[in-house]
Amino acid sequence: MRDLYVGLGARPGVPADEVLALVARCLPAGGRPVLLSTLDVRAAEPGVVAAAARLGVPIRSYGSAELDRVSVPHPSAAVRAAVGTSGVAEAAALLAAGVGAVLLVPKVASVRVTCAVAG
Repeated sequence: MRDLYVGLGARPGVPADEVLALVARCLPAGGRPVLLSTLDVRAAEPGVVAAAARLGVPIRSYGSAELDRVSVPHPSAAVRAAVGTSGVAEAAALLAAGVGAVLLVPKVASVRVTCAVAG
């Protein structure tokens, strides 16, 4: 199975259990992420940090300008207004996966977190 790169958009205060539940829902059967990626201002969120620790993977973060250079299939005006980029989860997943990456799972949202998977 190919490496899976999980991108996360998160609201402040998101609990690790919510992050982990959504990541599990988004991963293909038997898949395991090699890292979590997100907006730089969310990388130190306790729920994101705890989720990464429980998964045993590192966190990679990107600034809003870097994320905004990635064309995403599901842009959001609300996200742009809040953090300065039209998408976090999809863009972060694609950036983390690198050149030639494809979005395997487009963004899926729960109450306080959004997840996408690229490989």
